[in-house]
Amino acid sequence: MTRPDPSRRRFLRAASLISATASTATPFAINLAAVGAAAAQSASDYRALVCLFMFGGNDQGNTVLATDAASWAEYTRYRATPPDPIALAAPGATGGVLPIVASTPQSGREFALHPNLSEIKTLFDAGRAAVIANVGTLVEPTTKDQYDRRTVRLPRQLFSHNDQSSTWQSYEPEGARVGWGGRIGDLFAAGNGQSTFTCISAAGNAVWLAGQSAVQYQVSANGATAIGGLTGTLFGSSSAPAALRSILTADRVNLFEKEYSRITARSIDAQAQLNAAMLPAASLEAVPVVPGTTQANSLAAQLLTVARIIGGRSALSARRQVFFVSLGGFDTHDAQNRNHGDLMTRLGQALAYFDRLMASPSVDALDKVTLFTGSDFGRTLTSNGDGTDHGWGGHHFVVGGAVRGGDVYGRFPLIGVNTADDVGQGRLLPGVAVDQYAATLARWFGLSDAQLGLVLPNLANFSGAPVQPNYTSATNLGFMRP
Repeated sequence: MTRPDPSRRRFLRAASLISATASTATPFAINLAAVGAAAAQSASDYRALVCLFMFGGNDQGNTVLATDAASWAEYTRYRATPPDPIALAAPGATGGVLPIVASTPQSGREFALHPNLSEIKTLFDAGRAAVIANVGTLVEPTTKDQYDRRTVRLPRQLFSHNDQSSTWQSYEPEGARVGWGGRIGDLFAAGNGQSTFTCISAAGNAVWLAGQSAVQYQVSANGATAIGGLTGTLFGSSSAPAALRSILTADRVNLFEKEYSRITARSIDAQAQLNAAMLPAASLEAVPVVPGTTQANSLAAQLLTVARIIGGRSALSARRQVFFVSLGGFDTHDAQNRNHGDLMTRLGQALAYFDRLMASPSVDALDKVTLFTGSDFGRTLTSNGDGTDHGWGGHHFVVGGAVRGGDVYGRFPLIGVNTADDVGQGRLLPGVAVDQYAATLARWFGLSDAQLGLVLPNLANFSGAPVQPNYTSATNLGFMRP
């Protein structure tokens, strides 16, 4: 008697469960599979998205500032309080904030960046960086009155680090298993020469990169991580590495052992292929040292790895890739000015470095790669004495040659407490949903309207939301070129 193939049996069982629900609603998995092939076939060029996540909740109040007279008065009222003021110096003062001029006026508002973001100001002025104002996790359009009366659906576990960083990346609190970056990867993986290299993290495990079928591939600063002992000598023996490889990859009868061997063999092959395809680090500009220290910029090191992979895109036959990098330490409850200032230095330096790498002849991908920032949440306007506490909406940067830079997108919120944009202590009620932010990036990446609905489950809730003057539509904020 011939036994049925167990993998085929599992597939048929799963397919029957999926089809059983088709009479009431087309399942996500079926939709994704149906549109994924079309998306993969239509992607003939190369594009990449790089998510830079700032863990801890970036203080938007000292990152992008409104400096018109009324806004600055409120800012200093709540942040210049002795004995430990956290307000930055005014524009024009020594070490003061750096003025930027948005190409779309906002009723007399004036803006500036943190004094340590001079490199981002340069990119902004050159039209390769934009500010997206007051982005945050939302389920549906929400006013302050609706928030106060709880008459709309709100994100679960607001103001919680783990839950909100997960919600930002996946729409679900901690424990989520699929992120919107991974869902994008699901759609395009089949169009890459090696689907393994569709979703790549240079910062460890990230739910943002987890797909229904796409599996994130994690790399280190040195590239793909090899299994120890498979090269060179092992225990003083030159033949032991081959013996170890044979043990790890030998075919097995037991299903669990067989699958383990298969995955191990695939991992070994993928590591060799990726490391062979990546540009040599020595062929690109070295990772910069953080000013005032002897330390290499760790965020820049992650971005160098991303650049080396992008530079090897032809060898990998890659058409669409999504990457994840991160910078931690943004939970600035105390020592705000020192700690946040250091983070801003690292952020600005790393983004300018990445821009140069993308423009370098060996990578040549300036208009093909877009980097955007995310964070758990913003922070309170009010000072807790020496820092800030957990907030909600925050301001973000989008950088790249395909960005319609030099502008502030979305209505910049009112600065103060008890305003229409405040839900307590200067916490910003988001004016732009993560879904809208993501949709604009995903459209540029190549997703259709139908695909956007699959990747971003709450997007349809914003289709009738008010459109700001510099928006193309409520689901396309207009900051990306076609």
